[in-house]
This record gives sequence, structure tokens and C-alpha cells, in this order.
Amino acid sequence: MTKSDKLSRRERQIMDILYRLEQASVKDVMEAMEDAPSYSSVRTLLGKLVEKGHVDHRESGPKYVYFPLVAREKASRSALGNVVKTFFDDSPYLAVNSLLDMSLDDLSDEELEELKSMIQAHRLRKSSGEEV
Repeated sequence: MTKSDKLSRRERQIMDILYRLEQASVKDVMEAMEDAPSYSSVRTLLGKLVEKGHVDHRESGPKYVYFPLVAREKASRSALGNVVKTFFDDSPYLAVNSLLDMSLDDLSDEELEELKSMIQAHRLRKSSGEEV
């Protein structure tokens, strides 16, 4: 994972807002944030996200409007990879096991069957040599 993939808590918070709103000015981001920092801090964070390649902007009158460049799925996968590496010794098995322990009562029988099907599909792709 490169440094540009790693986002601070505030940067992740801003990305979540941009995904929800699709585009936003600094003021829009501030209004959507709980415990928002100052205007200049939000502007600086957005600038860092632009530098990291996660966000771009365009002029809209006297202000900039920011929008995400990285698909939410890719950003989520990258963040999840960081969590697995940091907290689960880079082991997807340990991470999945922990998730199942946490949410087993919350999963319906249909969701458990879907997970089973996903595992079977993954096994087929793996055995056929397809990249997973």
C-alpha cells in the first residue's frame, strides 16, 4: 500500500461525504461534517486528497467544487487491506473469522448461503488459475 493510498481519519471522512454528495465545495463538506475543523483545515485536507489522486476539482464561480476520482469500491478495498494488514497480521482468514464472530447473529440464512456461494466461486476461480 503506497502512502497515497493511506488516508487519515479526516480524509476518509471527507471522502465519505464526497461519495455521498458526488461533488461538494469546502463549505458543503464542512456542513456535512460532524465536529468540522476550520474552513482552511478542510481546504487543506481537500488539497491533500487532490495531491494523493483521490479527488479533483473544478472552478464553479468563485469557488472550487471537489469530486472523487477513486471509485468507492477501490478505496474501500484499499482501506480494508490496511485493516487486515494492521490488525490481522495480513491474514484474510483471521479477518473474516473475526467478522463472522462479530456478526453471526446479524446474518440471515440467505446471507450465510450467499457467503457460502461466494467462497465456492472463489475456489473455482482459484483452481482454474484465474487471478482473484
